[in-house]
Amino acid sequence: MRKKLSLLATAATAAVFLSTGTAAGAAPGVPSGGDTGDAAPVLLTGRLVGPLHVSAGRHGSVTVSESFAGRLTRVDSEGNQAVLYESPDWSVAGNAQRGGTTYFLESQGAGPHPAELAGHVRIIDEDLSQLTLGDFAALETEENSDGDTRYGFRDLPEGCAAELPANMPASYMGEVDSHPYGIAVTDGTIYVADAGANSVVSVDTRSGETETVAVLPARPYKITPEAAASNGLPACVVGTTYDFEAVPTDVAVGPDGWLYVTSLPGGPEDPALGARGAIFKVDPADGEVKLVADDIMTPTGLALDDGGGLYVASLFGEGVLKIDPDSGDQTVVLAAGFAADVDLRGNTLYATVNALPGPAGPPDGQVMYLNLRDGHHDGASKS
Repeated sequence: MRKKLSLLATAATAAVFLSTGTAAGAAPGVPSGGDTGDAAPVLLTGRLVGPLHVSAGRHGSVTVSESFAGRLTRVDSEGNQAVLYESPDWSVAGNAQRGGTTYFLESQGAGPHPAELAGHVRIIDEDLSQLTLGDFAALETEENSDGDTRYGFRDLPEGCAAELPANMPASYMGEVDSHPYGIAVTDGTIYVADAGANSVVSVDTRSGETETVAVLPARPYKITPEAAASNGLPACVVGTTYDFEAVPTDVAVGPDGWLYVTSLPGGPEDPALGARGAIFKVDPADGEVKLVADDIMTPTGLALDDGGGLYVASLFGEGVLKIDPDSGDQTVVLAAGFAADVDLRGNTLYATVNALPGPAGPPDGQVMYLNLRDGHHDGASKS
């Protein structure tokens, strides 16, 4: 079923749907219910084309993946833009910076019109020399990381499968797919959230060896009468459980050494079925996976502070959330529409907002930043 999710292709469609009146259509930086604290968000730059990823760099700069344009753009502290890399034939995804070196993901083949899979990490040094590492498509083709995972309905009543829509199998096993999407860089290893393979992957920074660290578990959803009716499903599925694919969108290394991974729940990503996204933690040593928080609306970007606080970009939700890793409580810290990614540099939070195009007018993706006041920020509680 390549692919139940294409973060590039379905995003534009969803943007048109959501901009017609949901909370996600709110103007960036404008509170959507509640006080975002004493500090006001500041617009750093605009006119970006699908800024689905951002990383904070030196001297107040950020690097933005303009994913709809296949472009990597450096934005200085004054908001001036400079193209660092451009390749329209490739999907440019998550990026990260260490020192003067920039790491980012690019791939081909994911989405509603499948082509031959390809994907790797591209590295640009301070002198602008380039290097590629890893081969995500080869790894997935060889392993099919979630090939042993069963998705779909559990225990359908007899005869119900025949009533399902033609494009909806009663159940299926994980298929070969790869869409490297989120990235985290450590001294010796690059970690990647592969939204096609439903896995977390490691790339050795010296050898380029690419390995599967963990596969995210399927996400169960109990079909309600309302969900069945709104999705054109027969009444016989009401009360059954559907196991959706867990689709990783970002990865970050926590202060405890575990990898923290945001996940979309597969299937409809708009608010129609409610807030079904989650955050998992993965032990990079043995691949153990634990659920940290759920009931999150479309988490597509993640950053952790030094105390383990989780900051999440909620693409179709209310903006950037802070999530307590112990209680799961959610607080809106930056109210905005279409918040796609988030990063931290010291006490400054950066976010890409307005990241999806509306039904009319030129793209106006933006980067905003917010002073978190020494790690403390009071916002609108959602719990």
